[in-house]
Amino acid sequence: MDAIIHLDNIRKSYFMGRQELQVLKNISLNIQRNEYVALMGPSGSGKSTLMNILGCLDTPTGGDYYLNGHQVSKMLDNDLAEIRNKEIGFVFQQFNLLPRLSAVENVALPLIYSGVSKKQRMEMAMSVLEQVDLADRSHHRPNELSGGQCQRVAIARALVNNPSLVLADEPTGNLDSKTSYEIMNIFGRIQQAGNTIVLVTHEEDIAHYAKRIVRLRDGVIETDKRTSEATTLA
Repeated sequence: MDAIIHLDNIRKSYFMGRQELQVLKNISLNIQRNEYVALMGPSGSGKSTLMNILGCLDTPTGGDYYLNGHQVSKMLDNDLAEIRNKEIGFVFQQFNLLPRLSAVENVALPLIYSGVSKKQRMEMAMSVLEQVDLADRSHHRPNELSGGQCQRVAIARALVNNPSLVLADEPTGNLDSKTSYEIMNIFGRIQQAGNTIVLVTHEEDIAHYAKRIVRLRDGVIETDKRTSEATTLA
């Protein structure tokens, strides 16, 4: 199975008393290695719930989810946490950086849980900071960096474990247009280097940086189309 993500009839329901609220209804989806996919949909479409399942932050009510060959839909919390740490790099709208740590220390954080020595952690963190053009700001704390620079640190942190999959949840939501385009060009470089990226956004211009757009509505996939050309900024 070369699909890094394989979803088969994924369902997710929440129960309020005896009443069942179906959020995802029989979602089937394959994402191949090195694909660049945007998930879109109006509020209440189920895209955030789907993102949480893809990121192993939540489990489906029914159906099967294979991530990089692992059957994760039936895993217990401890096993899911291990898969998250090894297989997935997360980039969030709010950056989620620790304010007292420098950029390079923030990037190195996931490696602590992998048992990597401090010297090696710093070398690996500096290497990914270079990939996002931020090596010269490595010893600055988040409050000394712009929003775009903080997001670059967050992207570097997502990459430092060499994950199978990068999940980006509204990564440009707190940034101005010019900075947003710079960040999206960095994601483009990351994908060209061999990473698989799944991006959640509500902005059409941002979604068109991806090579494929999956639109959700009312808990089902409404459309799944390839973009004719990924947008690039001159």
